[in-house]
Amino acid sequence: MFAATLSTLLDILGTFAFGLSGAMVAIRSRLDLFGILVLSAATGVAGGIIRDLLLGDVPPAALQTYWPLAVTGAAGLCAFFFGPLIDRMNRPVMLLDAIGLGVFAVAGCQKALAYGLETPGAVLLGMMTAIGGGMLRDIMAAEVPRVLREDVYALAALAGAFAYVCGLWLGLPDTAAVVSAVLLAIVLRVASVRYGWKLPRARGH
Repeated sequence: MFAATLSTLLDILGTFAFGLSGAMVAIRSRLDLFGILVLSAATGVAGGIIRDLLLGDVPPAALQTYWPLAVTGAAGLCAFFFGPLIDRMNRPVMLLDAIGLGVFAVAGCQKALAYGLETPGAVLLGMMTAIGGGMLRDIMAAEVPRVLREDVYALAALAGAFAYVCGLWLGLPDTAAVVSAVLLAIVLRVASVRYGWKLPRARGH
């Protein structure tokens, strides 16, 4: 019961954080209220929708219940009314985003395994679940997707999904595997921002 409640709370928190990040991009792109709500929803639920479509789980879970769109709508309205305040809270928002990244990476991998995917496909789908919303957000805002230019973002999601699989291989209880994998993704993402970790780039660039 506790594990299910914790998972639901983290899922809501991650959806809200991703929705907030989408709304802030919309505000910086000078979109109106409708555009803010659209980008917030796209960022918050697109990763899960992509995952479900690829798994053949239709209609996607995000469209079968009201709460994902309600949470992203609330995030969009918060950004609309309190945008300047949120801008000054960059670190807390980044932490929420990191939590969402870890939660969605592991949840995507977990569902892929449940649908019978082998480990490589499940890990990849976990990463896609975590970064899908952000990629759609940036494309809709006419930007190069941040996951392709921001170091240790997609990599943190990939590490979290792979760590979950490794936890299962080692015989950890599912809850322990989930918590440890989510924490790894969060720590990698936060540490990369804190210490400015960079991946190798081509010479001359």
